[in-house]
Amino acid sequence: MRLETIYNTVLNGDESATEDEVKAALEADAEAEEILNQAFIPAMTKVGQLYETGEKFVPEMLISARAMEAGLAILKPYLVEAGVEPVGRVVLGTVEGDIHDIGKNLVRMMLEGGGFEVIDLGVDVPPADFVEAVAEHHPGFVGLSALLTTTMPGIEATIKALEAAGLRKGVTVMVGGAPVTEAFAEEVNADLYAPDASVAASRARALVAAA
Repeated sequence: MRLETIYNTVLNGDESATEDEVKAALEADAEAEEILNQAFIPAMTKVGQLYETGEKFVPEMLISARAMEAGLAILKPYLVEAGVEPVGRVVLGTVEGDIHDIGKNLVRMMLEGGGFEVIDLGVDVPPADFVEAVAEHHPGFVGLSALLTTTMPGIEATIKALEAAGLRKGVTVMVGGAPVTEAFAEEVNADLYAPDASVAASRARALVAAA
């Protein structure tokens, strides 16, 4: 019942209640992995489904994601202590010249809600910083965001930098942002196009599950 309550507090975007319920569940000897897999991940999956069917909108997704993130902050030390491995690792950032972060932050939260570890490089990230992060963290995915047509070339520049560093074959490059299209993704040799945060998380999980 406690897990169902946590599921509902995340789904409804009740940050304070999520924190309280996670603490209570842990005090009642619930396993951190159980809370993640049976409450957080299903709740964020449902949020994504409701967004895709037009029953939730971006502000509501953000509210739910922030509730999940608040609960996850409490859960993380327990997951580390229990040796729970993330389903995958993602290096994420908004490309050089672009300082927009709302979409990128929502992608991060949706991915974290799906069980991924996310290394968020922030905004205005030059290609060299992506290369350095990939070399250091060895992620399965690199997420590149651009919210302006003028900064879209930063996506291609980053992919080329990864190729030049010999790191391109080891990662799945996922791209998105308001002006980004599937045709553009193919043109710049990206592996995965995501029109929104929900699709980004679900497609990343599907690739991991299929591996």
